[in-house]
Amino acid sequence: MAAARGASGLPLPRYVSLKSGRVNMRVGPGTEYQVEWLYLKRGLPMEVIQEFDNWRKVRDPEGNEGWILHSLLSGSRTVIIAPWNKGKKDGMFEMHAKPTSNSPLVAQVEPGVVASVSKCDSGWCEVSAGDANGYMRKNQLWGVYPDEEL
Repeated sequence: MAAARGASGLPLPRYVSLKSGRVNMRVGPGTEYQVEWLYLKRGLPMEVIQEFDNWRKVRDPEGNEGWILHSLLSGSRTVIIAPWNKGKKDGMFEMHAKPTSNSPLVAQVEPGVVASVSKCDSGWCEVSAGDANGYMRKNQLWGVYPDEEL
């Protein structure tokens, strides 16, 4: 089955990231609509779920939905590490040198960290967060689909 396409010709849904360090999410597709959220994290992944004119309806990692002007979104792919674990005590996640759990450990990563992602396959994604580069399990990341390969 072919993926749904938005008016832009791009697939829906799809992941993008915030292009700016200050982005308003509005309750509707236009500047006349009230600002619901203000995002201050450049690179935060967002899921585009709908398009209207130059506006994109997005969902953030916490499930909040609203509208963002398309020029404030980037096609650069990022992920957020296990946002569902943020604030829990036992929440560090392993980054490995290779896409296997028995390869050397590169870093322990906290939930909520935003990382760039360069490729994903076989249940692992190659990510970069700060000075650490390595592989993390896809199911620990928000910003890639379970069956998606990059």
